[in-house]
Amino acid sequence: MVALCALAAPIKKNVIDEVAWVVGDEPIFRSEIEEQYLQMRQENTSIDGDPYCVIPEKIAVEKLYLHQAKLDTITAPESQVAAGVEKRLDYFINNLGSREKVEEYFRKPLPQLREQMMELMRNSYIIDQVQHNLTKDVKATPKDVRKYFTSLPTDSVPYVPMQVEAQIIEINPRIPEQEIEDVKARLRDYADRVNRGESSFSTLAIMFSEDGSNMQGGELGFHGRADWVPEFSQVAFNLNDPKRVSRIVETEYGYHIIQLIEKRGEQVNVRHILLTPKVNSKDLADGVVKLDSLRKEIVAGKFSFEEAAQVISQDKNTKNNNGVMMNQRTGSKRFEMQDLPPEVARKIELMQPGDISEAFIMKDRSKNRDVISIVKLTNRVPGHKATLSEDYNLIKGMYENHLKEKIITDWVENKIKDTYTKIADGWDGCDFHYKGWNSQAH
Repeated sequence: MVALCALAAPIKKNVIDEVAWVVGDEPIFRSEIEEQYLQMRQENTSIDGDPYCVIPEKIAVEKLYLHQAKLDTITAPESQVAAGVEKRLDYFINNLGSREKVEEYFRKPLPQLREQMMELMRNSYIIDQVQHNLTKDVKATPKDVRKYFTSLPTDSVPYVPMQVEAQIIEINPRIPEQEIEDVKARLRDYADRVNRGESSFSTLAIMFSEDGSNMQGGELGFHGRADWVPEFSQVAFNLNDPKRVSRIVETEYGYHIIQLIEKRGEQVNVRHILLTPKVNSKDLADGVVKLDSLRKEIVAGKFSFEEAAQVISQDKNTKNNNGVMMNQRTGSKRFEMQDLPPEVARKIELMQPGDISEAFIMKDRSKNRDVISIVKLTNRVPGHKATLSEDYNLIKGMYENHLKEKIITDWVENKIKDTYTKIADGWDGCDFHYKGWNSQAH
């Protein structure tokens, strides 16, 4: 991933800039290196080696990836980029205390900071995609995994922290009909203002949309039909007039209006405004009572947790899997405590296998809304040295990562051979991670 360390304030004017490296036809300036180093020091980020060797090499490798992305026409989805930037800005604002403190810390106005973050996060996504394309066919056989595991020195066998397995039932609290009508009325008003030419859709999105794309005027970038939920895609791909606004569209995220920007083959670029009806405290409390009643019936043996999950749960990720939670990071049923939603982790921490929690309110972070849940702890695995029988997926992942790292290293070093590079005097006395930089300019 491309670090956000390039957001630091520029170095002082009295430092004379110079070209430290050249990769292809792109220079890497001393100021760029100094900026990243300054920010890494401010954030107490450890650097494995001399920063004046590590940082310029990192920048150079990123340029190789971005050049390949141009050849492969890889682009970043603007909606994900925008949402990621807003999440990152919210993190800085919450930690530093205010927008003004963020501007003071980075020594630049928020719009400029946002633009820089957009570029960095866009590049990060693109580089990830290039790496994915290089390694997507890596598949380890059981025989290879066993051979890899037996070859590991004893001190290289990882220690696996305590893990848990759990099931969950979620329900959405009732939303008052009047709240839904109020949201729809606001969206109809925005659409009318745009259709009458009184306001621009982009301005309204910036001001009112609750989606992460709001600061981009609601623009989502080019996408195919399968990239969005069906209800949204159906309307977006049926739009033909960029001057008109769609009808109101209901999805699992809330209510939208959409404006066409451009169609290009099987892809379309649109803007949207998202509003989400809010739940009041009484309806949340009523939902907790309802789910607590269900818990009592499960504990009394009227039906199983699995049956209740299939019939009652509104969590589409677990409903059809007997409520079993799956770790998106590892693809397994097991979670380290930090991988669980914090509300679930707090409940499970005090439970024994077989226990079912009382109902509690948790945040569905993908949809930015509150849901009501009960959770069952099905297994607790004590911390231990990894074994092939207990931790096959972990060992398999380690081996596949080993294979991927080799593919990426070989690719980068071959790119270095085929790319003109030049390192200025004073910057070349390094033990670089990748081979080939120190050879004659080519």
